[in-house]
Amino acid sequence: MLQTIAIPPTYTEGYARMLLIREFEQGIHRLFMKGEVHGTTHLSAGQEAVPVGVCMALQPHDYVCGTYRGHGHALAKGTPADALAGEMLGRANGVCGGRAGSMNVVDVEHGLVGCFGIVGGSIAAAVGAGLSGRREGRVSVAFFGDGASNQAYFHECLNLASVMSLPTVFVCENNLYGEFTPLSASTAGGRIAERAESYAMPYEIVDGNDLWAVHDAATRAVGRARGGDGPTLLECRTYRHFGHSKSDPAKYRPAEEVEHWLGRDPLVVARERLRSEGVTEEELAATEEATREGLERALEAALAAPFPDPAERPGREFKP
Repeated sequence: MLQTIAIPPTYTEGYARMLLIREFEQGIHRLFMKGEVHGTTHLSAGQEAVPVGVCMALQPHDYVCGTYRGHGHALAKGTPADALAGEMLGRANGVCGGRAGSMNVVDVEHGLVGCFGIVGGSIAAAVGAGLSGRREGRVSVAFFGDGASNQAYFHECLNLASVMSLPTVFVCENNLYGEFTPLSASTAGGRIAERAESYAMPYEIVDGNDLWAVHDAATRAVGRARGGDGPTLLECRTYRHFGHSKSDPAKYRPAEEVEHWLGRDPLVVARERLRSEGVTEEELAATEEATREGLERALEAALAAPFPDPAERPGREFKP
């Protein structure tokens, strides 16, 4: 039996999901600085409109494959915040029993095939999911960064998906940097989406900080996939607010560039759009308060949860 979850059906709820991701990332940042989160973390603050806009176009039973910067992918697809926070903290209530950590989250119950530390790994996983999804009436989505477009995974998998007309949507979260290297220094042409032409695949270049633009493009791409018309490549241009990882202060980015992109914060863009469309300040404030309070409870629950017993079987079992 297919699992059901509440993917945001309205833009107000989409804004709330974006805010949840932002607050989650900031909360994890604080806990990391306190020594509660071990290893490393790759935060997605600033990129929230991409996973939320895409997942708003999906059905609960569709598949998503994320990157090592995957907290937003998980939350957008419906992974509970307390279970994700527990995983970051290595606790038994974590979605993988506290054993996956930040980069390798799996939540089959909510359609998250996995988050992949290997650059481009999500692309291959989504094509595999697309093979089974074609039989089951499911769409698969690969989220990946601009750096992955120069990996063999990208070219081999786009070719196969097009040849086999798989119901797969390839979503490039182009934040302009592959780790510390600017796109202009690593990627010929600079327009990743146009590479789809080599594989007879439709593509769109999207404002990745505009929830409406992402959702509209994703709706078209998902519609083609579900209708049997094969894959699509979406290049969503966005910007991460933090460095590549916790060891990166991101001093290589020009100050005027950072200022420009912070001025186009996807949360601010969405909030202003909602206000222009008649959502009142009181309604937005209530949504924001409820989201922040819910996230605070989730973090508290994760901190209060026990560490896993090494003698016990890890994680949750998927029960179809």
